[in-house]
Amino acid sequence: MRSIWNGAISFGLVSIPIKLVNATESHSISFRQIHLADGGRIRYRKVCELDGEEVPGAEIGKGYEEADGSVIPITDEDLAQLPLATAKTIEIMSFVPAEEIDPLQMDAAYYLAANGATAAKPYTLLREALKRSRKVAIAKYALRGRERLGMLRVVDDVIAMHGLLWPDEIRAPEGVAPDVEVTVRDAELDLADALMATLGEVEMASLHDDYRDAVEAMIAAKAGGAFEPAEAPGEPAGGQVIDLMAALEKSVRAAKASRGEAGGAGGAGGAGGAGGAEETEAGAEVTPMRRGGAGRKSAAAPKAVGGKKSTAASAKKTAATAAAKSTSAASKKKTAAKSTAGKSGTTKSTSTASAKKAGAGAKKAATPRKRASA
Repeated sequence: MRSIWNGAISFGLVSIPIKLVNATESHSISFRQIHLADGGRIRYRKVCELDGEEVPGAEIGKGYEEADGSVIPITDEDLAQLPLATAKTIEIMSFVPAEEIDPLQMDAAYYLAANGATAAKPYTLLREALKRSRKVAIAKYALRGRERLGMLRVVDDVIAMHGLLWPDEIRAPEGVAPDVEVTVRDAELDLADALMATLGEVEMASLHDDYRDAVEAMIAAKAGGAFEPAEAPGEPAGGQVIDLMAALEKSVRAAKASRGEAGGAGGAGGAGGAGGAEETEAGAEVTPMRRGGAGRKSAAAPKAVGGKKSTAASAKKTAATAAAKSTSAASKKKTAAKSTAGKSGTTKSTSTASAKKAGAGAKKAATPRKRASA
């Protein structure tokens, strides 16, 4: 990578020769200005306001315009003669915890590369000291005609420097926060926490610019002559009043569905969603019983939490058992009655026969025998 600045890191009495290299690059697609009538390129030319002539770059210098409109010429020699210690040096002033740096101050990022073999040892020393201290270094440096503030930290095995805005360059957020009193309920915070937990984390390396991809595809299609513009999506209506709880619940369900988790389509789980499932006071989810159409048997009653059968099913089973017992008792009683009746009939018949036989015997005994005649 090409360096944009050469100098040294001043670390106490230690000087570390370094080269400054851009750590970031822009991948945004740039367009040229053209003449719509014939497609000709539109260029900007630098013209002197006094004589109207175009001025080449070699004849263009710097100047400071005062309030009255007069201009004071400033040359590179004038700037080089300034007694600025940071003109060619990144001067480390202190070491602070990284969390003390306000992200609002972050500006451009650079890599600091050791410049030469002699710089390897002090460069490695500073890098390891930053690692062990778990702190960042605050430094001053000069670049592109002005003194700047920087933060040095370790990225892998390289010292990186972030340009920082000066504290007085950070604007106070006056008039930005909502100017009305708003009360946020605990239930809303719970749903927001559930949504945050469902969305989870993301691999930063997997993120990319979808808009740039779409622009590149559009350019390729137009170059091939097969581009058909798609219908632009409608803009959301501004100032729309929404049900915050319903929006949060729907967001949780959508996030779960996108991740293929259970409960994504039916409800928000413990969030109390409004989709197809009811929730008990204890937080357990109970699916309502489906009802069949005409001529179909109704579905079996659901089981309650814990594997126990529902009260309706238990009552139904108890009634059926009682009816079965009653039927069995009646059957036994009837059978016993028939048996008793049969035995009584047999006994009566036997008694009648015995009585008849005894009567016949008595009659025979009572009849006198005829005496034989002489």
